[in-house]
Amino acid sequence: MKPQPKNNSLASLTFDNRFTRELPADPETNNRRRQVMGACYSRVHPIRVAAPRLVAYSKEAAALLDLSAEACESQAFVQVFSGNDLLAGMDPYATCYGGHQFGNWAGQLGDGRAINLGEIINQRSERWALQLKGAGPTPYARTADGLAVLRSSVREFLCSEAMFHLGVPTTRALSLIETGEPVERDMFYDGHPREEPGAVVCRIAPSFTRFGSFEIFASRGDIKVLKQLLDYTVRTDFPHLGDPSPAVYLQWFWEVCQRTADLIVQWMRVGFVHGVMNTDNMSILGLTLDYGPYGWLDNYDPDWTPNTTDAVGKRYRFGHQPQIAHWNLAQLANAIYPLIEDVKPLQEAVDFYAVRYHQEWKTMMARKLGLAAFEPHTDDPLIKELLAILPSIETDMTIFYRRLAELNISVESLSDISNDAIMSPLMDAYYVPGQVTAEYKAAIGNWLRGYIARVRTDNISPETRRQQMNAVNPQYVLRNYLAQEAIDKAEAGDFSRINELLDLLRHPYTEQPGKEKFAEKRPDWARHRAGCSMLSCSS
Repeated sequence: MKPQPKNNSLASLTFDNRFTRELPADPETNNRRRQVMGACYSRVHPIRVAAPRLVAYSKEAAALLDLSAEACESQAFVQVFSGNDLLAGMDPYATCYGGHQFGNWAGQLGDGRAINLGEIINQRSERWALQLKGAGPTPYARTADGLAVLRSSVREFLCSEAMFHLGVPTTRALSLIETGEPVERDMFYDGHPREEPGAVVCRIAPSFTRFGSFEIFASRGDIKVLKQLLDYTVRTDFPHLGDPSPAVYLQWFWEVCQRTADLIVQWMRVGFVHGVMNTDNMSILGLTLDYGPYGWLDNYDPDWTPNTTDAVGKRYRFGHQPQIAHWNLAQLANAIYPLIEDVKPLQEAVDFYAVRYHQEWKTMMARKLGLAAFEPHTDDPLIKELLAILPSIETDMTIFYRRLAELNISVESLSDISNDAIMSPLMDAYYVPGQVTAEYKAAIGNWLRGYIARVRTDNISPETRRQQMNAVNPQYVLRNYLAQEAIDKAEAGDFSRINELLDLLRHPYTEQPGKEKFAEKRPDWARHRAGCSMLSCSS
């Protein structure tokens, strides 16, 4: 009798691979760089690596695949998720897509260093696509090697899981594996490449389909494959909408607009800056996709971008992310227009994005401020004034909102309390003490008095307000310098900080005794250091 696979083991993974089964494949099997026409994907195998070693894995992501800790810590796991071995049922491939990069049409892009191993159906009937990033070249790699370095892989692995625990929609990271092979990278594109440790991340999502997945076929006038892809997407990822039709395509696009609006609101809530919001990096499921040169706001600066490539134009700066998502949705609308042939409802959906975003943003801001609900006549000017004050001096966004929950809203006389006394809980949020001038104290003191008066109208107890604010304003985020410290240790062979941060970020809203150092402001040494302030697209 054939032995049954052990439950929660690698052998128990059930592959369905609907994507490769139902969509057109690249007829050429030779893995060479080329334009791929009339196909949604190309079959390609990961390259073998010399000495793979498990750096870390996410037990929460593993649970989505019904994998036990024993399975994840096995050598078989390391071999499979480094790309060295394939499990029965895997059907590896790279997908074809295009995209607008920095506002310009870039043509075919595709999975240049990502190889999908297949799709599994878990014990709860959920579909999860498994994808290796850094597993070697594909037909879409252009002039690149298809590999990834440890530093960028650490950042993607940790941030994927940190975002999930923050409550931000995201792709997930199952594992981080060092390959044991060097990879050459010119981090700043300045003619000084160096060898770095190579690594592979396994990321998972219900789907990795992007806005650019549709744009590529529309740009080529390949309406047949465009329709095949959208029909597949509706049936597989949006089955609640019913059978594909022009009316259902519109419903689908409205839902993509809604999910995108909700995603960007969450980015703005926690101070996340994607850094490269090209249309090929936008998920149709409203997930945070492709953790390249991302960053977290330290001091609140709506004009900050973490991307060195974007340093001049700042197209993808923090405060511009809502508008960029709006623009990207318009490009997706253009792509699916041939299947609908009616501009008006598509434009209405794009306009709906803006309405949805502003509604949800106001609700989010009210929650960050501990208000029972957003009241336009009082809260519009209150929030507008705060967002003008915050960037006037270097103010740590995460600490400011967290400390605001500690504000004494029970003071008897708002007019008698001094500016120094009323703002005392916030002092840890300021980077440069000399910037906290009498003029600034007067501005923030005046705002705090108005804020306290507004809070009092809700008649919420101080403890309830504090709990509600601390549930949406994190104590811990993956600050850029924390990720860099973990990278520095990992490149020296010490993976302990990666796992320490992974554990810390599982509970970002909870004060964790002994972990106070991870909630502190960015240190001065990290102000301009590479990896802590800005990164390139190769990071």
